[in-house]
Amino acid sequence: MNFGGHFWTIAPNLRHRLLPAPAPTSTPWSTTVDDPRLGPITLRGALRHQPEGASLVLLVHGLGGTIESHYMIRAARAAAKRGLGSLRLALRGADRSGEDLYHAGLTADLAAALASPALAHYRRLYVAGFSLGGHVTLRLALAPPDRRLRAVASLCAPLDLAASCAAIDRPQARLYRRHVLTSLQEIYAHVAQRGRAPAPLAQLAAITTIREWDRYAVVPRFGFASVDDYHAEMSAGPRLGELALPALIAAAERDPMIPAATVRPALSALVGAGAQKRGLEIRWLAGAGHLGAPAAERLYDDVFAWLAAR
Repeated sequence: MNFGGHFWTIAPNLRHRLLPAPAPTSTPWSTTVDDPRLGPITLRGALRHQPEGASLVLLVHGLGGTIESHYMIRAARAAAKRGLGSLRLALRGADRSGEDLYHAGLTADLAAALASPALAHYRRLYVAGFSLGGHVTLRLALAPPDRRLRAVASLCAPLDLAASCAAIDRPQARLYRRHVLTSLQEIYAHVAQRGRAPAPLAQLAAITTIREWDRYAVVPRFGFASVDDYHAEMSAGPRLGELALPALIAAAERDPMIPAATVRPALSALVGAGAQKRGLEIRWLAGAGHLGAPAAERLYDDVFAWLAAR
């Protein structure tokens, strides 16, 4: 049984809802990204400048997450402890502005955030992504858009989009799937209010699987030929050997949302190819759930210590 994985996935989220930990003091941030279809799109987030700091980490949430998700707050606190500034980025539409939708390979938002004037004085930049945000982070590291970007970290990311989609769409994962879909449907409702929805709102309100979300929202919005085409084109797993930056990739042995079996093939191939010699480090988190662990404070501190050491 996977009791520990479920507990450390649900408990941190529930505790944060009941007794939210305060984020480090930050200020509202925004910039624009030019989309080839919609034109300028406003991105928003929360920026914390570290006094006299020369380094900043961009934090990227997961599917259906926000800048206030428990792991984003914990990450910002850990970054501050390490003397790093932080920018908690809301991917397009995640702030319920109705600007647009995002997908697992859309790196344009991250590139625009790193290039924003508010970050111009930083000499060293890092990116840490969580779940889907971790996948987008790895896609960014295939072709770094900024010379100041030194390293990336990815926690509990889906590396094979088709396999992870099939896993969360299983009946036994319905609790997690419902949680994610509720957030995605909220985002979509706001997009529809602005007349930017690629499919009827009623159709998206009735979906019950992530594959349906990909089919009716992601595929038509971003011009993929099909769900299978989207998954095959965007999956980072087969391309991890091409990463152009040092990367820390962490996965949880008991993750009930992104099961170990869906990421192990890609990570095993990296180990066989001499990952450490190419600046890659792989960590399997024993006893952890999806973005939660018994020693979470130490886990997040270790991640930012690794980034800072690069």
